[in-house]
Amino acid sequence: MDSELLVVPFLTYLVFLFSTVCHEAAHAAAAKLGGDLTAYHGGQVSLNPIPHMRREPFGLGLYPLLTLLLTSGTGIIGFASAPYDPYWAMRNPRKAAWMAMAGPAANYTLALIAAILLKLGLIAGVFRLADESALGRYHQLLQAVSPDSLAEPLALALSLLFYLNLMLGTFNLMPIPPLDGFSVFLFFLPPALIQKFFDFRASISTYSFLAIFLFSRYFFWDFFYPIFYFCARLVLRN
Repeated sequence: MDSELLVVPFLTYLVFLFSTVCHEAAHAAAAKLGGDLTAYHGGQVSLNPIPHMRREPFGLGLYPLLTLLLTSGTGIIGFASAPYDPYWAMRNPRKAAWMAMAGPAANYTLALIAAILLKLGLIAGVFRLADESALGRYHQLLQAVSPDSLAEPLALALSLLFYLNLMLGTFNLMPIPPLDGFSVFLFFLPPALIQKFFDFRASISTYSFLAIFLFSRYFFWDFFYPIFYFCARLVLRN
């Protein structure tokens, strides 16, 4: 069996798991700093994947592995969450908003780190521009100059870290509940509307996942890919 058929799904899952754990741990850490210890007591203020997988065994385990299988290792979907006290959020709406923003911020930070490491590898002559087929299938920006060296899986892992975190950060900022972007409104709402905000979010929760599915299926990728290619050009340009 071609080793690529094993290496790509394996690295994709590892990068996805690490990135999602960082996202949820950032939520949990921000909540702890804001005074809500719910996620802290659940073990989510940690980069250890076990507490996060224990909370979401389907979203971090079976579902992403199933999507990898169905897409021949080229796509992955999953989900996770960090618990919080809704009454704390209603009493502290701006802290709740910062908690929500911490997740995408963690993803963008990881994407930036990956971009810097890819750029340094390119400057040092360890990496070269990826073949068009690798870019198209795996969103791999760079490949190793010596394809049989350990730099090749490193180039793939860093490319996946860049792509997946840019995607996760952008997707979660969409203003659709329960995605993090919906909580941006908490920065601007007057106190008199805070309770109505939470009541409205609860009232449409039944339809939220349908809205997320339709948005991601028909609109998100047309919105995201120009962002991805713009950021990729910044990494690759001389």
